[in-house]
Amino acid sequence: MERQDPFAQERRRMVEEQLKARGIRDRRVLEAMLQVPRHLFVRPEDREWAYADGPLPIGFGQTISQPYIVARMTELLGLKGKEKVLEIGTGSGYQAAVLAHLAREVHTVERIPELAKQARERLKRLGLTNVHVHVADGTLGWPAEAPYDAILVTAAAPEIPQPLLDQLAPGGRLVAPVGSRGLQYLERWTRTDGDFLHERFEPVAFVPLVGKYGWHPGEYGNTESPAG
Repeated sequence: MERQDPFAQERRRMVEEQLKARGIRDRRVLEAMLQVPRHLFVRPEDREWAYADGPLPIGFGQTISQPYIVARMTELLGLKGKEKVLEIGTGSGYQAAVLAHLAREVHTVERIPELAKQARERLKRLGLTNVHVHVADGTLGWPAEAPYDAILVTAAAPEIPQPLLDQLAPGGRLVAPVGSRGLQYLERWTRTDGDFLHERFEPVAFVPLVGKYGWHPGEYGNTESPAG
């Protein structure tokens, strides 16, 4: 495997030292993180840092998330393999690739056409045919394929956009960073009988979720932290 993939050893080290060591326990998530070649989702000049413990810029003011954050948010979704998942904020496509290994079908929405095009090409080259990339305002979700068993938002929202909650199936889970400009917390919203169970987890710092039900362009600032 190393002969075909010179980054295989680095990927194993990432899983052991950054994920398992910090408490990621879901075996399916760990296996997905081991399989997805993160170095193919970063810029060529950043490839040597592809498995480092931090985010990397991907252009257009966006970044590819720290591996731990990808694994943590994915684990909070509790995917079993038969779910239809919606991701808001495609970015590089890395998070969507991880989800593709864990769910039946993934729809991912990106507002920047150039990033969506690049992500679509990467996912196609990897043969991930169960991922569908859409260009749209992610705060509106993707109602054409609703409802979803799980929704993952990879950008910071001042509050959970109501359209996303509306598109969540009964028993479905939504995970997103929610908060102010400088600090957010990971939140999980689970749809129960006519209501939502709301849980809050660790603090994080993400790029803004821009759109009708998120931040407006220019009002958030230029924070460059994890996304897609």
